[in-house]
Parts: sequence; structure tokens; C-alpha cells
Amino acid sequence: MFLAIDPANTMIFIWFAIIIFAGVTEALTMDLSSIWFAVGGFFALIIAIFWPEMIWLQALVFILFSTALLLVLRPIFKRYVKKNEIKTNADSLIGKTATCIKPIIDGERGEVKIEGKIWTAIANEDIQEHEKVVILAIKGVKLVVRKE
Repeated sequence: MFLAIDPANTMIFIWFAIIIFAGVTEALTMDLSSIWFAVGGFFALIIAIFWPEMIWLQALVFILFSTALLLVLRPIFKRYVKKNEIKTNADSLIGKTATCIKPIIDGERGEVKIEGKIWTAIANEDIQEHEKVVILAIKGVKLVVRKE
């Protein structure tokens, strides 16, 4: 009593599993990478339903659609999907000039004053009191600065 496994029906289940797996992976990562494989799997599933004996065509459609969508549409969608970045008013400080009020020794913290507020600052160089600095970035609650 052997069960005869029809390769045509097997491929329908395989493509369906690929669609589910890629969809779940995309939902977990939100990276816009796996969704294209789900779409490619969908087109391969359609081929498997209408032409079940053409497994090579199903695989070819899957590879071509997934690759093309990944390479063409992903960059376009990535530009328009908002990232999980939380913009703050502090971001507006980047590129502005501040005044050093407590010397910054390379690898240690000092302080700078900008827009009437005092910030802890770090730098890859020694900066003396009253020197002007440019704000390069914000790391946590510290400003990363360099001499102007």
C-alpha cells in the first residue's frame, strides 16, 4: 500500500508554502525583501495550477519574477517607506556651531553650549574652552563635535 504522490499537486503545495513562508518572513522583518519571493511564488503557483507538468517553467517564473521585483521595485519602495526613525528637535543641531565651555580631551567628555543649552560633547581631538565647534552627530545624549 504505497501512496502515489503526484508531482503536480506537490508543486502546488510547495508554492503555497513558499508564499506563506515569504509573507510571514516579511511581516516579521519589514525589510521589503521577502515579499517579492511571495509574489514570485504566487505566479509560479498559477503556472502550477494550469500547467502542472511544467515544473521547470514554474521554477523559471519564480526566479525571474522574484529577482526582477526585488531588483526593480524594492529600491523604489524603500525610498517611500518611512523608517523607524524618530526625528527630534535635537536633530536640527547637526551642522550648527557651538562654543566649548568645558575642555574636551580626546576620548573624554567635555561640554558645549548651543542655543542657550549646555550639552555633553565628545570629539576625536582636543578642544579647548571658548573654541568654536561644529556638531557632527548626536550619540545618545552626547554631541559629537569637531573644531570649526
